[in-house]
Amino acid sequence: MEKTFSKNTFSKRLNSMLKVDTRRLFISPFFYIMVGIALVVPILILVMTTMMDGTVSTNPQTGAETVMHGFDYVWQILGSVSATGGSEQAGMSMDIVSMCNINMMYFAVGVLVCVFVCDDFRSGYAKNLFTVRAKKTDYVISKTIVSSIGGGLMILAFVLGSIIGGGASGLSFKMVGFNAFTLICSIISKVLLVPIFVSIFLTMSVIGKQKSWLAICLSLGIGMFLFMVISIASPLDATIIHIILCCAGSVGFAFGMGAISNAILKKTSLV
Repeated sequence: MEKTFSKNTFSKRLNSMLKVDTRRLFISPFFYIMVGIALVVPILILVMTTMMDGTVSTNPQTGAETVMHGFDYVWQILGSVSATGGSEQAGMSMDIVSMCNINMMYFAVGVLVCVFVCDDFRSGYAKNLFTVRAKKTDYVISKTIVSSIGGGLMILAFVLGSIIGGGASGLSFKMVGFNAFTLICSIISKVLLVPIFVSIFLTMSVIGKQKSWLAICLSLGIGMFLFMVISIASPLDATIIHIILCCAGSVGFAFGMGAISNAILKKTSLV
């Protein structure tokens, strides 16, 4: 009786890679540490800045006084309203309100991606994987999807932490210049921005390979160029248009940077 073997199609290979990467990420203690950090950070920021709001510090050399300004309402930690976002950013570029917000999480996502990917090369898993099982294209697509899910969960954890922190600090939940619908659109837009950064971080990771410190440095450096895009693309008064644009940008970056990552893997050594 003649034996028949099922064809190892792209969909089967990708499905297998997705299962492996999903299991590897979601059983990793490091992933839950990062999600925990994303949850705790906004609570600490909101509580501490509320306690220090109005505090005056004096420079002993010049005698100049600096007044500490906290958040006016909870949702400020998630961004600003597009109509006033530019003037706010320009007027308080070094203010803690403009620096300590959800935008920081995209760099934390970079750390997660770099550690997640570089660990494959450091342990020899990637070399063994490409030798006996998967193609580099499958690897890049799978890593982008799974890392984006992980990064999106970190963003949602930050939002949850902001709500908890707002309640603990007694800050107002008022909505100035936006409403509940636009706030939800803003959060969705922020989650949809994650694949843009993940695709960049993935490229930096395959450049660094087993050197996670190099991948992280490259990721943070390149990510800084897109830092201001976050507040523009996902303001608190976001609409369906912002969601569509963020989704289109993520797909475009995923394909473009994914192709670069795939080329790097094919042209360079896996060790």
